[in-house]
Amino acid sequence: SERSARTMSDTPDKKAVEDISNPNVVTKYKKAGEIANNAIKKVMESIKLDGKIVDACQVGDDYIMEECGKIYNKTKPKVEKGIGFPTCVSVNHVVGHFSPLSEDDSKFKEGDLIKIDLGVHIDGYVAVAAHTMILEKKATGKRADVLMAAHKAAECAIRLLKPGAKNEVLTKMFTQVADEFKVNVVQGVLSHQLERNIIDGEKVIASKFDPENPESKVEFEFEQNEVYAIDIVMSSGDGKPKEFEQRMTVFKRDMESTYQLKMKASRAVFSDIKERFGFFPFTMRAMDEKKAKFGIRECLTHQLVHGYPVLQEKDGEVVAHVKFTALLMPHGTVKITGLEVDESKIECKNSIKSKEILEILAQDVHKKKKKKRKKKKKKGSDKAEEKNEEAKNEN
Repeated sequence: SERSARTMSDTPDKKAVEDISNPNVVTKYKKAGEIANNAIKKVMESIKLDGKIVDACQVGDDYIMEECGKIYNKTKPKVEKGIGFPTCVSVNHVVGHFSPLSEDDSKFKEGDLIKIDLGVHIDGYVAVAAHTMILEKKATGKRADVLMAAHKAAECAIRLLKPGAKNEVLTKMFTQVADEFKVNVVQGVLSHQLERNIIDGEKVIASKFDPENPESKVEFEFEQNEVYAIDIVMSSGDGKPKEFEQRMTVFKRDMESTYQLKMKASRAVFSDIKERFGFFPFTMRAMDEKKAKFGIRECLTHQLVHGYPVLQEKDGEVVAHVKFTALLMPHGTVKITGLEVDESKIECKNSIKSKEILEILAQDVHKKKKKKRKKKKKKGSDKAEEKNEEAKNEN
């Protein structure tokens, strides 16, 4: 766990509450969420036919850095802020983590199903988001199926994510929704609890029950004041993508591993990583690419960093990705990232017929604070209401 590393790095006399019961923490999460959503919009605006994928990734990262540079500049001690997850733009059968180096020539084509995935942190409080768009007027066929499945699963998830509910309820729901649209949930995707400086907390929601992954079997209940990143990936293929490690460009430092690197180039790269990226994932494009390509290998071999592999389904299949960040507040669950999906642009022949899923979708997202209070106070407030009635009658 990274908790020990995190606490060691904090000041010894620090007493500030680091969860969302602290309004300052909520403000930081919400601001990070706002920047993340706007960054996705900027990336979407930049995507054009024959445009380079790497340029779209750079638009997202540049926007995040620019916006974070405008806030919390006078706060003492200094507030760290910036990219919480580097912009990845993954097309069609590529599942995720595609954030190529500047020399990459991959371009967008008409009909591409494009997944944009990124994150922003302010003072270690991270908001992540992913959105899927199609590079044409309307999505049809299997593109429509995966898009609608991911969207509807996200709509269900925000309604099921509340204190007292269990993680396995979401896991079961993901597969139920996928079945309705005749697609598959991608295996191995985990939705994590988010904490300060931790993008992959110990509490996880599995995308599907996976006998090979022990993490997918651990049951727990959601609690008030927790924060979660809900990560939904739907595929027209079998949902068991393969890794292509040679194209890995996104990494994250392991805060607990130590090793005395032998090569000078590796030491220079690791020093740069420690200084600039801290607890959060980064792309090699943000470094001197030639040196990083050479120096990252030894860091990876000795587990000073972990890589995010580029995963792919079979060529010809398509994958949709939706990710949002939600705060489990006392008055209800608040979604701070995730863009709206325009269903009118998705021509989907399949639809939800499951009574259970339709009932979930019919629920309200927020608790209705005022109504609940009135119900509780009804007995005690009868006399007050009577007095009001009398006053009205006298007038």
